[in-house]
Amino acid sequence: MKFSLIYEAQTLDATREGDRRVFDETVEQAVLADQLGFDTFWCVEHTALTNYSHMSAPETMLAFVAGKTERIGIGHGVVCLPPAMNHPVKVAERIATLDLLSKGRVHFGVGKGGTQQEAGTFGYDLTTLHPQIDEAMYLIPKMFVQDEIEHHGDFIKIPKRPIHPKPYQDPHPPMYLACTNTESLKNAGGRGMGALVLGFGGPDEIAKKVAVYHEAWDNRNEKNQVGFRPNRHIAALCPAIVLDDNEKARAIGIRGQRYFMESLAYWYAGGERPDPEKWKDDTFVDGNGQAVIKSRFASEEVTVDFSDPTLAMMNPNHAYGTVEDCIGYVQRLIDAGADEILFICQMGTVPQWAQLETLKNIGEKVIPYFRNQQALG
Repeated sequence: MKFSLIYEAQTLDATREGDRRVFDETVEQAVLADQLGFDTFWCVEHTALTNYSHMSAPETMLAFVAGKTERIGIGHGVVCLPPAMNHPVKVAERIATLDLLSKGRVHFGVGKGGTQQEAGTFGYDLTTLHPQIDEAMYLIPKMFVQDEIEHHGDFIKIPKRPIHPKPYQDPHPPMYLACTNTESLKNAGGRGMGALVLGFGGPDEIAKKVAVYHEAWDNRNEKNQVGFRPNRHIAALCPAIVLDDNEKARAIGIRGQRYFMESLAYWYAGGERPDPEKWKDDTFVDGNGQAVIKSRFASEEVTVDFSDPTLAMMNPNHAYGTVEDCIGYVQRLIDAGADEILFICQMGTVPQWAQLETLKNIGEKVIPYFRNQQALG
């Protein structure tokens, strides 16, 4: 099992000062995570999604963090591959350079980006991008291993050229695909790639995704392999706020998740911008007086019912609470088949102190618990 962190650079404050703060805080967490034994520091890539994600240049952030850390993995979760956004030659050059400088710590995820807001920035219709992304993801690994590349595809034209440098890892870093629906899970498994999946639907949803992925892997045609390093691996998102005070952790986590959900809905589906200043203490109570969150993340229907007394200390869809709550939830993800836990605590309204305490609790207590379990067999 691997235990990692993933970052959006999500911020309530879209000013210059706010940007400085969220990036300084992210670097502080990355350095701490390296010291605490987390496996990989992952960054997303988004463009023009104000507040939801200011992580628009992950290659710069990851290079900076690689230089400040010693052992933690450096993960692109993911590089967006529309050619006008990230030309495949430049992607290959940047990934190889980062892998060399980090001495083989890179994990290379790919995808298309999630919104028309982003695709339109570069002149694309989001619904037409799949064949372009496919062409790029098959092409880039060839640049890692071939002395020269020449390509005349439907969307990408490259005259015969040498591409330098080559990665530290031989033949190249492990590759992953962003998976937000069943079809992308089938593609990841069928193409021999790792899968980066959402986790807001809880362990039961993860189990369904695991089954789809492994069935596709077991029945894959090796001719469809992307790259030259098969990577059977599922990394699942895990929202987490872990404090000594259970109720405070849940309150902070739920509020942060509401901001995450509503800001995502704004850019993905045209909802209203979230405004935490207008939220009341009963912000999660529906018309019947029941505490509940209902939302949609890509293919996931998410309904989180906090009125169920059996879930008071450990909600099944979150690692919000004490160390014991977090261990219990992570165990359910492991039982569901996840190979890597992608903890996310940088959610909008969550203060830095709570994120740092969460990292310390996970790094000093949760990760050692599972490492010890593994050592015992």
